[in-house]
Amino acid sequence: MAGRLSALFEAQDMTQGSPMGNLARFSVPLLIGNMAQQLYSTADSIVVGNYVGDGALAAVGASNPILNLLLVLFMGISVGATVMVSQYFGAKDRDKLSATVGTTITATFVASVFIMIVGPLVTRPIMSLLGTPEDIFEDACIYLVIIFAGIIGSGYYNILSGVLRGLGDSVMPVIFLIIACLLNIGLDIWFVAGLHWGVAGAAIATIISQVVSGALCLIRLLKMRDLLEVRPAHLWPRSFYIKQLIKLGLPSGLTQAIFSFAMIIVQSLTNSFGTVVIAANTVVMRVDGFAMMPNFTFGTAMTTYTGQNIGAGKLDRCVKGTKAGLKLGLSVAVVLVALILLFGQYLMELFTQTPEVISTGMRMLRILAVGYVAMGVTQILSGVMRGAGDTMTPMWISLVTTVVVRVPIAYGLEFLTRPEGGAMGSGTPDPLFLSLLISWLAGAVITAIAYRKGRWRKKSIVAVPAGQGSGKDVPLEPDQI
Repeated sequence: MAGRLSALFEAQDMTQGSPMGNLARFSVPLLIGNMAQQLYSTADSIVVGNYVGDGALAAVGASNPILNLLLVLFMGISVGATVMVSQYFGAKDRDKLSATVGTTITATFVASVFIMIVGPLVTRPIMSLLGTPEDIFEDACIYLVIIFAGIIGSGYYNILSGVLRGLGDSVMPVIFLIIACLLNIGLDIWFVAGLHWGVAGAAIATIISQVVSGALCLIRLLKMRDLLEVRPAHLWPRSFYIKQLIKLGLPSGLTQAIFSFAMIIVQSLTNSFGTVVIAANTVVMRVDGFAMMPNFTFGTAMTTYTGQNIGAGKLDRCVKGTKAGLKLGLSVAVVLVALILLFGQYLMELFTQTPEVISTGMRMLRILAVGYVAMGVTQILSGVMRGAGDTMTPMWISLVTTVVVRVPIAYGLEFLTRPEGGAMGSGTPDPLFLSLLISWLAGAVITAIAYRKGRWRKKSIVAVPAGQGSGKDVPLEPDQI
């Protein structure tokens, strides 16, 4: 019993054993972690919405697209590091694994300092450009500036937890996140409800909690000396590893940038509808985070699983794992979406008691419902491609579905719903979410086609001897997938 318990806290080798078992064991703590992550980001909105009001709730929501746009550096580094770590771990290459982790630690520091400097400088100009309503403008700016000033904690948690997952450790990042989540909730209540610091208190609580979680991940990683050893020499970035991080991470970073930029454009449309719709949108995006959890969970699991097996030269296990991942991920997604539709109103009442905000939010959720299952297909198959080293294909798919599909449809449908001679925002807010649903459905179809084409089978960064199942040596026929 003690042996089984201790095994939960060790790195998981997914190149052996049942693919379904591997993914289930890896994904359960990851799903719990994603729930904690969502609760973490939701705590600010719940406390602010209940103790300050709908205006402050809208201010926190209006700041999210700008925050996400400047976090693309972390996204890129995290994906690149996860792919490299999982493949070198699968190949049992200790030296390259250690060098990759050292380079990642340094790159995270540099990216954090850049955002800490640039973020506060661009906050007010961007918020003005988006036409943020005057009644929430100051609160939104205050929240963003404080978050940017303490972004280093978030950077180290999000990136180093990705490195730990690449090593097969999905348990410890969850434990660290739960600690940070509980700390964040306690500080939120103290700073906002007790000390009456408003949105500034929520932001300060967030950055303190993130610093704690980031520090715990760093300590955990430095203590895993049985797998790697990060010496001072490894912290000096070498061109080979920097190039690999950029090659693998840049497409994912650009994907997030494209998505965030599109969200900013749509946020401008959202702002035109006024504070009630902004507040409803904020609440829906928080509930949406819970509905998306299985999709992101199994997408991340497939990246690590595929990376390890590609590194070990076991492409046949990647294909079996993909089928297992789809079964697990879509089953959980269907159940969770059903629960959210049944109990979504009660979730929204945690944020606000305003009937108009709640009714608008529930209408938005019903529009999005089917799309969550489609996003499961997209995330899982994209996770396979990224784990194999093909990070470009998901980027192009995101570009098409977000920029070419969603943005024009959102503005086009809103224009068609306006009364004659009406200004932007005088129509119905439904196009905000109808456009998102259509883009999700299109993404699932395009991603499935790209997966079947199989370019991902030939993208490994690890050299595998011929005859061991590498995608470079033993390509699968489409009917084998």
